Amino acid sequence: MTQLASSERVAVLVLEDGTVFRGQSYGATGSTLGEAVFSTGMTGYQETLTDPSYAGQIVVQTAPHIGNTGVNEEDAESRKIWVSGYAVRDAARRASNWRSERTLDQELVEQGIVGIQGIDTRALTRHLRSAGAMRAGIFTGKEALASTETLVEKVKASAQMQGQKLADTVSIDQAYTIEPADQGWEGEPKATLVALDLGIKAMTPKRFAERGVRVHVLPATATLEDIKSYQPDGVFFSNGPGDPATADDQVALLQSVLRTGTPFFGICFGNQLLGRALGFGTYKLPFGHRGINQPVMDRTTGKVEITAQNHGFAVDAPLDGAVEAPHAEFGRVEVSHIGLNDQVVEGLRCLDIPAFSVQYHPEAAAGPHDAAYLFDRFIDLMLAKKN
Repeated sequence: MTQLASSERVAVLVLEDGTVFRGQSYGATGSTLGEAVFSTGMTGYQETLTDPSYAGQIVVQTAPHIGNTGVNEEDAESRKIWVSGYAVRDAARRASNWRSERTLDQELVEQGIVGIQGIDTRALTRHLRSAGAMRAGIFTGKEALASTETLVEKVKASAQMQGQKLADTVSIDQAYTIEPADQGWEGEPKATLVALDLGIKAMTPKRFAERGVRVHVLPATATLEDIKSYQPDGVFFSNGPGDPATADDQVALLQSVLRTGTPFFGICFGNQLLGRALGFGTYKLPFGHRGINQPVMDRTTGKVEITAQNHGFAVDAPLDGAVEAPHAEFGRVEVSHIGLNDQVVEGLRCLDIPAFSVQYHPEAAAGPHDAAYLFDRFIDLMLAKKN
């Protein structure tokens, strides 16, 4: 790990309600602000850090030992680390894995991510579960020695997650294509998909491509004309950060897509935007769902899946039975999946148009893979419409 002078190693995590956790600096020195949230994954910390959906957030890892397998180029889910800050209990003293290319501490330093180690993350998680996700700051070195009142004021001056428009800031600038042949598929592509990057994870288009689908990934600012230019058999909206209530442009785009009759699939942020496009509202969860162990029931089969999730907002839709969409032009819709911990909407299925979505991550790097069938379900929908 990076060697720092004792004064530089001092670090403090301060919540907006005045709660303080004192520890040591981990990663880059300095200070950072963001929404404090916790992730319950026992593995996959590199995928967590590079998931664009965590933009603007200080991530608290509930697993006590972090960094033991180092980091590598293969497992990154995007072009950089997106978290605003990182809080762990026991940072690994050394990386020990045959795939490791450098330590997590080195990666945090190189990418300028301010973190804290040596704090009671269990106590912090329990506090966030009862009080809710809230604004926070990590301060290191001399800044950490300031009065609690001073640091709390800095935290309170930062932006709340509700009302933040972040998807456009994490999206790509230029379109790119993932070819099936590059993922081991033999033969001609069987379908063409346009994916809107609202904070997409790298594994998502790969999951489509390995099943024979050519994927064109477009920026969040893409228009209907941009999408139509690829003559797609389907359209996909990805996961992403921020408040779905701010994504009016993408909601209007999705409504235009739905009117064309082109099959649609959305995950996470994409699920929330489908909800909004149909006329439902969204709301902020107390502390959200983040981790790779969230139980969900697929109501179309009655099966329970363990899923990977990362969201702080949810769709406000009737849980039982088919209902007419508030925007009646889109017909009937039903809640297809439901979270078993708190009965949150985890999926929507349109009954009169070819569109559905889920709130969780079927690509699931670093696992689980219970929901991988959703890629096949959507490909079947595209092929049925195509043929």
